[in-house]
Amino acid sequence: MRIGFSLPQYGAMSQELGKLADFARQAEELGADSLWVGDRVLAAVNPSVGYMGTDTIPWQLRTMLDPFVALSVAAGVTRRALLGTSTLIAPWYSPLLLARSLSGIDVVSGGRLVAGLGTGWSPEEYEGVGVPWTERGARLDECLDVLEAVWAGDPVARHAGRHYAFPAAHIGPKPVQSPRPPVYLSGFAPASQRRAARRADGILPVAVPVRGSVYDPAAVVGRPLEQVRRVAEAEGRDPAEIDAILRVNAAPESTVRELVDIILRTEDETDVDHVFVELVYLADKGVDQALELVRQIMELAR
Repeated sequence: MRIGFSLPQYGAMSQELGKLADFARQAEELGADSLWVGDRVLAAVNPSVGYMGTDTIPWQLRTMLDPFVALSVAAGVTRRALLGTSTLIAPWYSPLLLARSLSGIDVVSGGRLVAGLGTGWSPEEYEGVGVPWTERGARLDECLDVLEAVWAGDPVARHAGRHYAFPAAHIGPKPVQSPRPPVYLSGFAPASQRRAARRADGILPVAVPVRGSVYDPAAVVGRPLEQVRRVAEAEGRDPAEIDAILRVNAAPESTVRELVDIILRTEDETDVDHVFVELVYLADKGVDQALELVRQIMELAR
């Protein structure tokens, strides 16, 4: 089982962003197999859609370091750990600029990027970046078209899509990974599953530990992955090509033992071999506490 952790990007850790490089280097030394970033641009005071079924957005999400800055710092001080995004809100970005940023991370890291993309859940963030909320799915589809074209070869053919256009052009650098970095897609709606089945290397399910409840790997990971694989096979793809990376959203009251149990049960009861732990709600005392959590989790899980 590969085990990763979120980078210090937001929450209490956002007050110590100068320690991000130290965290990345030390987490890798402690055995972390991957390091991850999220993507937010604002936290509405009165959101129309709250976080995780609530009517508000937690204070930890009010400040967030730019994901490409965080990944660039981590790339410069690590040598082995994969560098993942879970998730970049792809419809916010010009696909050409997104391709440039993702290619750059893959190049400077020596081919360690895992590109996790999604559409997010906050209409106010779409308003803030000037992108219509109702176009999010169509823009993600077109973004995937552009990424594939840019990464496929040189010169890149002219693109004239519904939302974006550019002439035939030379666009580089190309990613180190061939034919491209792995692309994972988030989302649980039928349309999202069909998109992943057709176009992704894998999906990004989420486990949310709740005190008093029992984690069910089949419900959280197994059945969603099986469903996407069935659709992929119907689309003519080899279902074995599609896997999953599980994100564990640790709650403030989560214990290290509970998190390790989720990791081990996922390993034992599914064929998923990559999990990462989101530390933002657990590391409320900052980066040093986050590193101690990494140490404890790696010791118990291995």
